[in-house]
Amino acid sequence: MSVYDGFKKTFWGPTVAWKRLFTKPVTIKVPRVYREAAERYRGFHVNDWDKCSGCGTCAKICPTEAIKMAPVDITVDIGKKAQRPAIDYGRCSFCGMCVDICTTGSLNMTREYIHISEDPDSFFFLPDETGIHHDTPPIGYSRDENSELLDLERVEMEELPGVERVQSFIEFVKGFSREQAIAEAARCVDCELCIDACPAKMDIPRYIESIFKNDIKEGVEWIYRTNPLPSVCGRVCTHKCETVCSIGNRGEPVAIRWLKRYLMDQEETEDVIKYAKKQEIVKKGSGRVAIVGGGPAGLSAAYYLSLMGHSVTVYESKEHAGGVMRYGIPRYRLPDEALDADIKVIEALGVKIECGKTVGRDITIEHLHEKFDAVFLGTGFMKGRSTGVKGADSEGVLMAMPLLESIRDYLRGDSSKKPEVPESLVVIGGGNVAMDVARSVARLQKMEGMPVDVKVTCLESSDEMPADLEEIVEGREEGIEYFPSRGPKEVILKDGKVSGLSTIACTAVFDGDGRFNPRFDESDESMIEGRMIVEAIGQAPDYDYLPESIREKVQFIRGRILVNEKGQTDLPWLFAGGDIVNGPDIIHGVADGHKAAVGIDEYLIREVKL
Repeated sequence: MSVYDGFKKTFWGPTVAWKRLFTKPVTIKVPRVYREAAERYRGFHVNDWDKCSGCGTCAKICPTEAIKMAPVDITVDIGKKAQRPAIDYGRCSFCGMCVDICTTGSLNMTREYIHISEDPDSFFFLPDETGIHHDTPPIGYSRDENSELLDLERVEMEELPGVERVQSFIEFVKGFSREQAIAEAARCVDCELCIDACPAKMDIPRYIESIFKNDIKEGVEWIYRTNPLPSVCGRVCTHKCETVCSIGNRGEPVAIRWLKRYLMDQEETEDVIKYAKKQEIVKKGSGRVAIVGGGPAGLSAAYYLSLMGHSVTVYESKEHAGGVMRYGIPRYRLPDEALDADIKVIEALGVKIECGKTVGRDITIEHLHEKFDAVFLGTGFMKGRSTGVKGADSEGVLMAMPLLESIRDYLRGDSSKKPEVPESLVVIGGGNVAMDVARSVARLQKMEGMPVDVKVTCLESSDEMPADLEEIVEGREEGIEYFPSRGPKEVILKDGKVSGLSTIACTAVFDGDGRFNPRFDESDESMIEGRMIVEAIGQAPDYDYLPESIREKVQFIRGRILVNEKGQTDLPWLFAGGDIVNGPDIIHGVADGHKAAVGIDEYLIREVKL
């Protein structure tokens, strides 16, 4: 356009406006005449309360602050909040960004645009599926692929392929680079639903935000407020947090576990010790506490009690502390170096760990009670459970935990602990321990120059297997075969040696009330060949270290010790947590240790008067 054309347009503009003065405008006689809105019209909102998680992303993104999260009287599961978005239509600009970012797809906009009322409060509305006038109006605007605001796919992390990783026990997950970690952290919407799902109530959004800001020191400090075993949990945590991640409703959940590992991998242990020592000490105590068992619960309790100022001694029967973390989980999932780093931080706070000292044999509980002001029991589930089928007591039938322990000791350099490597193996069980056994033996077979010949059979169907999906998929990539929905019937012997496992079809694992009550089809029988069989159907506690005088005064429920909300037993000086209270789970053990530390501190102040 020339300068002259621009001048002409500017000069004659008012004349054009006057020309329109007497033109009849297009009007709609609202509400007597209703004009149908366009199909993608952005009218009043509707919200599917069953879908909505109460995450609050809609309120965070609203540019006019028209949305507030309002508490509602509903019952919600873990991973959802009892709140729903309320919209102030005096502020709303009807931009639709709340719909575009909704993590569940519950929020949409209708084609309804008329609301007349003398009550100003009626323009502040808590939408449900029926709309502002409760007549279920037609949907207008909803999110599509062009308006998607969330990054639904995880940043891909490098790991060794199955054919390569099965060759050794090297940790095959490489971890995030800085760029990858920042990109993955950017996917978090800071809804905090993950905190509720985490047994340890970790400040997950805060340390993820630190990663996004590339502030490693701040991220590590956030982690150590609620978890003294982050290098471990960054690798083998059951990551319950990820199961409720808002992004996971429509895409892949944020890789919370791997982001925790990324933070810990960036810092030297000596620097981490400095961060841990800076944690706030709530009370400066002076008590003496004995901890039985150097597993997750015991180490966690020791960490927090030390921060509170108490003198702590951990008694561990094994040569090294760590419990199942060191002797049960394979090196390719959890290298010793990661566990050692976490333990070094705990010891640096003044915690004394006496390894190779078995309570009940080298020192009694009664003696600990006399010597210390309080005692915490954090022993694990190390005794195996047997199927009890015919032939289960044969020489070639092993329990999972002793085998995994011998493999770890052998890889640590103890040649006397080298396990027998079978040319073929059958593992009974569908959980993570079964997968650890199967994948470990597969590696031993490859290291011995054998082909992988490992089969896993379990009562559950493929979709019901309790092992983590990634464990099952990775095992399959490493050459492991699966025989789901099969129950063991008999160990088959040939010339006195194991040759296989006879199985029958399992038609159902649980009854209508969800109780374990497997049912079988005896007519459907088949044999799975194998020269060794490992039973991995669960672990049990070993209370031999507890004298009868103590057992009589402590309550047990289905083999587990009953404690109150602070981890205290019926004996005021005796506390417990971890496997023997809530079953095997590392992050739950961490949480139990923290709660018990608070309980012990309160007991020492209240009863012992320290």
